[in-house]
Amino acid sequence: MTGIGRVLVIVYAIMALGATGRSFVQIVERFDEAPLAYTLSALSAVVYIVATLALVFAGRRGWYVVAWVAIVFELVGVLVVGTLSFVVPELFAHPTVWSWFGTGYLFVPLVLPFLGIWWLATHRPAAEAPAPAPAAVAS
Repeated sequence: MTGIGRVLVIVYAIMALGATGRSFVQIVERFDEAPLAYTLSALSAVVYIVATLALVFAGRRGWYVVAWVAIVFELVGVLVVGTLSFVVPELFAHPTVWSWFGTGYLFVPLVLPFLGIWWLATHRPAAEAPAPAPAAVAS
C-alpha cells in the first residue's frame, strides 16, 4: 500500500481512536442521558476499527470484501444518522460521531466513506495465480 492508501488508513485509524475514546467516555459517564446517541458512537467506533484493519489487509480477497462491507455500512450510517439528526433531532439528545453528518469531526465522517469506496474500487486485490501444474515424470 502506498500514497493515498496509507493516508486513508491513517485517517481511518484516527477516526477509530477518536470514536472509541468518545464513546467510552460517553457510555461510562452518562449513558442514561442519551443511550441511543452513545450506542451509535460505539457502533461507529467498531465500524472504524474494522474498516481500518480491512484496509490494511485489503490485498487479500476476504479482507477486501470486509472493507467494502464496513465502508458501505459507514456511508449508510452517516447518511441515515445525519439525516435523522436534522429531521428528528429529539432522537439525539447528545451528538454522535455521525450526527449532523459529522460536523463535530469537520465532516470527515461524511467524506471518508466516499474516499474509501473510491480507493477500494481502484485498488482491487490481485487475482491469485493458479497453482503450477505438476511436472511430468520421465520414464
